[in-house]
Amino acid sequence: MSHQNNTTSLKTSQNSAVPKDDSQAVIGFLDMELLRVSTAGSVDDGKSTLIGRLLYDSKSIFEDQMIAVQEASDRLGNDEINLALLTDGLRAEREQGITIDVAYRYFATPKRKFIIADTPGHIEYTRNMVTGASTADVAIILIDARLGIVEQTKRHSYIASLLQIPDVILAVNKMDLVDFSEEVYNTIQAEFEVISKKLNFKKVHFIPISAKNGDNVVEPSQNMSWYTGQPLLDLLEKIPVHNTDNELAPRFPVQFVIDSSSESHPDSKSFAGRVSGGVFSVGDSLLALPSNKLSVIKAIHDGPTEISVASTPQSVTLVLNGFTDIKRGDMLVRLNKNYPKYSSSISLQVCWLNEKPLRVGEKYIIQHTTDETHAIITDIRYKVNINTLENIHDVASVLMNDIAHITIKTLKPLKYDNYSENRITGSLILIDENTFNTVGAGMIVTDEEVYSYNI
Repeated sequence: MSHQNNTTSLKTSQNSAVPKDDSQAVIGFLDMELLRVSTAGSVDDGKSTLIGRLLYDSKSIFEDQMIAVQEASDRLGNDEINLALLTDGLRAEREQGITIDVAYRYFATPKRKFIIADTPGHIEYTRNMVTGASTADVAIILIDARLGIVEQTKRHSYIASLLQIPDVILAVNKMDLVDFSEEVYNTIQAEFEVISKKLNFKKVHFIPISAKNGDNVVEPSQNMSWYTGQPLLDLLEKIPVHNTDNELAPRFPVQFVIDSSSESHPDSKSFAGRVSGGVFSVGDSLLALPSNKLSVIKAIHDGPTEISVASTPQSVTLVLNGFTDIKRGDMLVRLNKNYPKYSSSISLQVCWLNEKPLRVGEKYIIQHTTDETHAIITDIRYKVNINTLENIHDVASVLMNDIAHITIKTLKPLKYDNYSENRITGSLILIDENTFNTVGAGMIVTDEEVYSYNI
């Protein structure tokens, strides 16, 4: 089959998944479950090639994309189509053959929709991996079968654990270059199981693959009959999406206050924002923080539509009675439902994103949900040597791409949960007061949670 015919069939196959004249099919597609996936690995472990193979073999590539990749492959002197170029979108990446920025790719199968983040492998781009993996349901960590577990494997595993990604897939890639050896695969699996137990992963899956040739990516490999598990795409389609946000304590950070009073409802006010935990229903009694004022939900609006229930992560407007002094940054919670912590002394695991080091005594702007305040760094407890998984004490500064345990003192108290309890209300960013650049990403923790990483 010619390249032109092949790309045309891919385009037709993808489009036919959602018939233009079948409104029910379109609605079904929009309602499909979404899985967010992050990939990580060292340079040349094959992350971009793996994603390209997933897109190619699942028939999720349009003709113009294939033409662009073919032309880029020809310019680079490749004898065959370089599937990695489907995700290496920046010109600099295509010329250097590495991933610099986080590339997001979207595709769907009849069973599920996917967003895949292709994150950089270089140590200097650790910050990019943190941002790319921060919302992931699944982390795919690739290992070159020839090299086994390397320092970057530990680094990426630590970050996946730190971000509490529910499912981790260890994909042992380039099995074709080790003659599809079961012994090589078993050795790597055994070594990683030791690491995964120390990092308290909830669930780890192991798959031997060859991303370049497609072994165990979409179809089972004929070259590894000793592997009895499922191929990668089948696993991604079946891994449960951990929709636990609706089971969390209800949280509604106020983003915007709307005066919705009228002659019939003179005391009504509306509060727009995103549900950041749990579920809110018409009739619920609410407590406003930090004012401790009480009210009841009269109505909920999702755009122009009135609904009876709002759940995470819907952006809605709550129509309430009685609140007169609520402002942006305040938080609405359900009465008697596990209230957030309220403090100005906060412990963080922080990933430092800026070339200017973090030091004790430095001041920053803190952005937490819709709230904003100023803070000073009061202590650097330790930095993490991610390559050895050891904590380094008595440090004076935190450098770019470092991960450290720090404490801050905020100008006004924050209303927060631990990151382990709520990834939205348990995270914040640090902003430089002079440049307004985001310089740090923080996950709020207790001392017990932090020290559990000291292995």
